[in-house]
Amino acid sequence: MKAGFFSPLPPARTGVADYSAALLRAMRETGEVAVNSDDTDVCLYHLGNNHLHRDIYRRALARPGVVVLHDAVLHHFFLGTLDEPAYVDEFVHNYGAWSVDLARDLWRHRARSAADPRYFQYPMLRRIAETSKAVIVHNSAAARLVRTHAPATPVHELPHLSKPGTVHSVPAGDRVCCPRFGVFGHLRESKRLFSILRAFPAVRAAVPQASLLVAGQMGSIEFARAVEPLLAQSGVVRRPFAPEPEFTHLLDSVDAGLNLRYPGAGETSGISIRLMALAKPVLVTDSEETDRFPADACLRIDSGPAEVEILAHMMIWLATDPRAAREIGRRAQAHIERHHSPENAARLYWEVLRAHAG
Repeated sequence: MKAGFFSPLPPARTGVADYSAALLRAMRETGEVAVNSDDTDVCLYHLGNNHLHRDIYRRALARPGVVVLHDAVLHHFFLGTLDEPAYVDEFVHNYGAWSVDLARDLWRHRARSAADPRYFQYPMLRRIAETSKAVIVHNSAAARLVRTHAPATPVHELPHLSKPGTVHSVPAGDRVCCPRFGVFGHLRESKRLFSILRAFPAVRAAVPQASLLVAGQMGSIEFARAVEPLLAQSGVVRRPFAPEPEFTHLLDSVDAGLNLRYPGAGETSGISIRLMALAKPVLVTDSEETDRFPADACLRIDSGPAEVEILAHMMIWLATDPRAAREIGRRAQAHIERHHSPENAARLYWEVLRAHAG
């Protein structure tokens, strides 16, 4: 069997590109895969919530195959790729004629879409999910959203692939003389950077040697301006987007990762997976998106009113108890090696593709 493979690939600045490159290599170990080719038995389409996926989305509708939803909320994809009439039509297709006024209101206030929970409550999945032969997701939240929009479409929840590391990790806690936390990736409102930066002064007060690495591209000029004063505080180190292998070295330079997401978009964070694979304890938002991680292999942060206080408390605990930090990182690494290897992911992808070919 020959599979078509449609996805952004490096050097595109997106986690989906890195994920897809690793998956492509692993799948080619056991089967034939053609990139951007329709001359295949079945097509695999990788979809996310930005303009890089515009042509892939159109192809997936024109020749239905198996879709991988890296984000189970495509609302922001449509905001960025459609004009107002087309956006309203798509919203109504998903939620009915009664929703016309709501759709127009959401369009008018779309500048708020990165943080306003309303935009995350309407994933707009119906068209792609109903058209596709099957949908692959990486967590239970995404599976639930797909089934809500397209109950008849087969949904397969597969573990998120762990990209092979390129450095040997220094166990968390071995640099306790100067504990370093890190937040990485596409930095936008939903990654709770404001909360992290507001929690950090309490961490510095308790552990003066602590530092915070903020590495990645800001989601917008407006967000960058808003967060700039907090980035200037003592102990915060700012780094821009970094290509490989520098990015992996940045991941490995920290003792613990901060990867919060609220509101969630049904995505499983590749950065969390990579940090855990490097035996780093990771602080994640307590949500459906993270419920497949073992309770003793990460630290869960409530997204409610006490978020900043809980976050500061957990960071201080990790910074002052290196034995606990090492143990959480060890359990995280063991979980990733057991369930998220490229070989296991490729095997499961091939099983799904064979089930829906033809």
